[in-house]
Amino acid sequence: MLQKVLGVPGTGLVCFTEVRGGRMRAVVYDRYGSADVLRIEDLPKPSPSGRQVLVKVAATSINLSDWETLRGSPLYSRIGGLRTPARRTLGSDIAGWVDAVGPAVTRFRPGDEVYGDNLLLKGGFAEYAIAPESVLAHKPTALTFAEASTVPQAGAIAQQGTDGAAAGQRIVINGAGGGSGSFAIQLAKRLGAEVTGVDNASKLDFMRSVGADKVIDYRSEDFTRSGPYDLILDLVAHRSVFAYRRALAPGGRYRCVGGSVRTLLRVLTIGSVAGWLTHRRLGVLAVKEGPAHFGPVADLCVTGDLAVHIDRTFTLDQVPEALAEVGEGRARGKVVVTVT
Repeated sequence: MLQKVLGVPGTGLVCFTEVRGGRMRAVVYDRYGSADVLRIEDLPKPSPSGRQVLVKVAATSINLSDWETLRGSPLYSRIGGLRTPARRTLGSDIAGWVDAVGPAVTRFRPGDEVYGDNLLLKGGFAEYAIAPESVLAHKPTALTFAEASTVPQAGAIAQQGTDGAAAGQRIVINGAGGGSGSFAIQLAKRLGAEVTGVDNASKLDFMRSVGADKVIDYRSEDFTRSGPYDLILDLVAHRSVFAYRRALAPGGRYRCVGGSVRTLLRVLTIGSVAGWLTHRRLGVLAVKEGPAHFGPVADLCVTGDLAVHIDRTFTLDQVPEALAEVGEGRARGKVVVTVT
């Protein structure tokens, strides 16, 4: 039986002292909204089936997608749950130990250290999470659980977003002060590009420290009026497609990951046509998921060619505060929730 020992004012969270009898603590929500819709519940410990793996979670990093799915905005974050959340527990980038495996699992066994992007099932803001075998990889021994949890989603976005960058090219990364952005700056610099990072004023020094050659505070300067750029990686797309086209050099490419539904639709329709007519390419980056796509980034972290930047760590009871840190644009690099 669990004993309630503490309530967290303003969050709706309740802390418990221990877990017994095949139960666990999990941060849950039943309606879209701000962080105050979250609460901790005592739930049955799940059991894996088929090709599923039960992971005892050590750490979960927060992505902007977690904040969007909490709020239910943009609209695409409600896929599978238009009126109420499809998954009661958020958190997709997990790292921990294999606790149990389904009968069809062949790559893992209990005790293995694993990490991955559990975007479909989520569940990382809990002591245990069910994940498909296919989304997990063995954790590199050189990385801590917290470090490994920062890589799968942010690393895959950064690598695919900067793919094709080359020495001498001018690249701008909008939203460069966050998790994906901090990886993207480093990857682009490794390829010899000149990198401009765009974010709010509180992150300018951080972007420089990660390797950005130039930095822009989006509140005081419109990066689409500078340039021209050979590649724009936009992690927070909100501007007109014609502004993006204006900022591109002939033959240049614009790729966006996330942003408002209106902007994404315009990039897919008007942007593709307008870009083609002026010998520029504008499109939405369809990020490929899985170990084959985040593993190479983790390998670079192991060798020291990429640095993992963890701004702050939070406990399970502090998940609302951790989500707000990312969603409200304060995080420099990654934010991690340590569970075990």
